[in-house]
Amino acid sequence: MTELRNSSLYNEDLAPVPAERRKWKTWNYAALWISMSLCIPTYMLASSLIEGGMNWWQSILTIFLGNTIVLVPMILNGHAGAKYGIPFPVFARASFGTRGANIPALLRAIVACGWFGIQTWIGGFSVYQMLRVWIPSLETLPQVFPDSFGLQTGPAICFLLFWLLNMWVVYLGVESIRKLLVFKAFFLPLAALALLFWAINAGNGLGPILSQPARLTGAAFWNYFFPALTGMVGFWATLSLNIPDFTRYARNQKAQINGQIIGLPPSMTLFAFIGVVVTSATFIIYGETIWDPVVLAGKFQNKLLVSFAMIAVAISTLATNIAANIVSPANDFANLAPRKINFRTGGYITGIIGILIFPWKLIADPNGYIFTWLIAYSSLLGPVGGILIADYYFIRRQQLQLNELYSHQGQYGFRNGFNSAAIVALLAGVLPNIPGFLLQIKLISATAFPVWVSNLYNYAWFVGFFISGIIYMLLMRNYKGRNVNLDNNEND
Repeated sequence: MTELRNSSLYNEDLAPVPAERRKWKTWNYAALWISMSLCIPTYMLASSLIEGGMNWWQSILTIFLGNTIVLVPMILNGHAGAKYGIPFPVFARASFGTRGANIPALLRAIVACGWFGIQTWIGGFSVYQMLRVWIPSLETLPQVFPDSFGLQTGPAICFLLFWLLNMWVVYLGVESIRKLLVFKAFFLPLAALALLFWAINAGNGLGPILSQPARLTGAAFWNYFFPALTGMVGFWATLSLNIPDFTRYARNQKAQINGQIIGLPPSMTLFAFIGVVVTSATFIIYGETIWDPVVLAGKFQNKLLVSFAMIAVAISTLATNIAANIVSPANDFANLAPRKINFRTGGYITGIIGILIFPWKLIADPNGYIFTWLIAYSSLLGPVGGILIADYYFIRRQQLQLNELYSHQGQYGFRNGFNSAAIVALLAGVLPNIPGFLLQIKLISATAFPVWVSNLYNYAWFVGFFISGIIYMLLMRNYKGRNVNLDNNEND
């Protein structure tokens, strides 16, 4: 360990977790996923499918399938964390090189910044919904932003205040969020059930709610289903890469595997069901489909009820944001310069980028949420996942040399710290999805490329995952690295 401490690739946040500190059991991982799944974006994930034209069982099935699919790379990538106690940026050094690992780490970090921005917007908007029932003038403040920003002054002020609160928590350190996580674990399930019972009561029972027909049939359904499925996989494509950040604390492989199986698909599907029922009920109750729960809660007449609901959403969102969207990118940014960037600095960087991404535009409508945000970033992260798994299981046979992951002179230094095979494979997996993305954001016309080329974007995560994984294995087929594990600090 002394040798590692002297390395420029080492700091305390990136250090391997010693065996005596790996104490997470099956239920720790199940609880982690239940906590992360119970969040407003999960609710919006389900309700966006209803808004898009699916009925209740089609939405639930799509979400269940997506989370079952992404569970596979989640468990596979989690193996290295549990075995060697290393976080994602260090794990990526084995395939991308000691310097090249910054590429996937930054891709993952930027996506996390986007999620940080989205969650911060949700929290800030909930504060706005609470304040405006007591201070109506907040809705009529003079407009100070250009129309192209799509941002009103009142929500912008509340967004900034909530952003500052997040940065203050980062300054205090991640330990300060523990009590909020406990609050969330007890409150949010109760709040979700209360919302479900309200919807069933106000919507005259489950019968009318669940009997609403799908607005998509035949070819129109399938044209929507496959991109939606890709979006569902993309929802947790981030964690499927940096899951070693959490599995590095596992007592054994069984704990991380069983915990994720128990925690991920069931909790996502259950909370999604609540979102589907409530969203379907809003059409019966209000005559319009309201897919954003914060907007829905703002329609309640009782000021105290609105205030209570919005404060709870804000606190729950704050807890989720720090746990899910600060810890990982802070590690990723630290990997750029381990001697200069620590958790706090990485958290500040995340916060600034989270604003610059314009999160209010990403979730302005269901199509933007699924097709522009979820699928777009899955086209970047799918190829990374394919490369990591191909390298760890087919090239290295699950054997890594721990000390060399922290040295530019070891086998993972490749050439000047970069593995050209990984970079070529990454580009090969991303390129096929670019035409469809450009079409989605309307930078090109529908006739610029053949239809089948543009349609590859609908399967972005799958296309990138398999193309990059296969090309990486072909390029590395003659690799002669030292695959014999020389380290005893592992946890099978």
